[in-house]
Amino acid sequence: MALIVQKFGGTSVADCQRIKNVVSRVTATKNAGNDVAVVLSAMAGETNRLIDLARQVQSRPDPREMDVLLSTGEQVTISLFAMAAKEMGYEARSFLGHQIPICTDATFGRARIEGIPNEAVRQVIRAGGIPVIAGFQGVTSLGDITTLGRGGSDTTAVAVAVAIGADICEIYTDVDGVYTTDPNVCAQARKIDRISYEEMMEMASLGAKVLHIRSVEFAMRYGMPLHVRSSFSDDTGTLVVEEDESMEDILVSGVTYSRQEARITVAKVPDKPGIAAGIFNQISDANVVVDMIIQNTRQGDLTDITFTVPQDDYETALEIVKRVAGQIGAEEVAGDDNIAKVSIVGVGMRNHSGVASRMFDILASHGINILMISTSEIKISCVIDEKYTELAVRALHEGFGLDQGPARK
Repeated sequence: MALIVQKFGGTSVADCQRIKNVVSRVTATKNAGNDVAVVLSAMAGETNRLIDLARQVQSRPDPREMDVLLSTGEQVTISLFAMAAKEMGYEARSFLGHQIPICTDATFGRARIEGIPNEAVRQVIRAGGIPVIAGFQGVTSLGDITTLGRGGSDTTAVAVAVAIGADICEIYTDVDGVYTTDPNVCAQARKIDRISYEEMMEMASLGAKVLHIRSVEFAMRYGMPLHVRSSFSDDTGTLVVEEDESMEDILVSGVTYSRQEARITVAKVPDKPGIAAGIFNQISDANVVVDMIIQNTRQGDLTDITFTVPQDDYETALEIVKRVAGQIGAEEVAGDDNIAKVSIVGVGMRNHSGVASRMFDILASHGINILMISTSEIKISCVIDEKYTELAVRALHEGFGLDQGPARK
């Protein structure tokens, strides 16, 4: 017998028939002798519908009220699931975030989980029932409803799995695992059977949409195995686990991309201590995440600073930087939201040289100019013109041999 947390995304619960199908899958796991807790997202498209409603009544929706509104999507799915389970003869009980409670900070729209008491969930499991938990939402110490941001149901599922001491957390979605790249861009993409937490975290942060990065961070921190599977088949998916020696034989595990990037350049900035901090502190105060940063020294005591931010935060960041530029005496601020980031990821990069030069050669051979470069031990990212995104992904996938299997050393 195992204790399993199963999370189902929006496409898996898109309508009542699909919710019934999910109930059948969950109860099959329970009938096999396992204890099961379920985490559900809102129905596919529901969050976007609610956002649209909010924008019809307020041009910039109030963050607190927005979280109150968006949290209603999961309330619908968990109640319908519990009803369907009862109709099939199983005991199930739904839980909203504040009923467990899933305790978070007060960063509305991007709240972080601070703790989850496990007694309410474990009590239902001990009684032989199925706890059905609303993903994506939590509650502050003052009782305010919060949401965890896009993809937050994955984070909820892993955090609940850790809190109740589950053996594994299964993430069910509309794909059957993690692929070497996006199959919609590259027909030769291949499913990966096993991938390390660190690789998956890099891929999630770099644009792979299968798992939310914060869920992988949770899993890595607490050693919670993840199994990414399809809601629409019984095929084995991708296991996300601790790194082992065999993984280091694979030079590159995957190619990722993100079109949701924007670039900002502050030109002729006084090159003296505290200037960069003055820029980025104000951006941080606005909860904007900065990714890649490049500083180029000019002649004299001036420098240029270029950095990337999520495209959704581009206008906010640009407005802040223009204001700060006037305060610090910078000459010019320019922005570009027609860029993309392409990346290669693999734990094998730690012990093998020449990977970066090979990547640059592949892009150059296809006439793709590199605008910015960022590296870590296990990834290399390049910012390019957005129009070359798909060409770059296919070229790198082929160039590192991923169309024939993982690239070997």
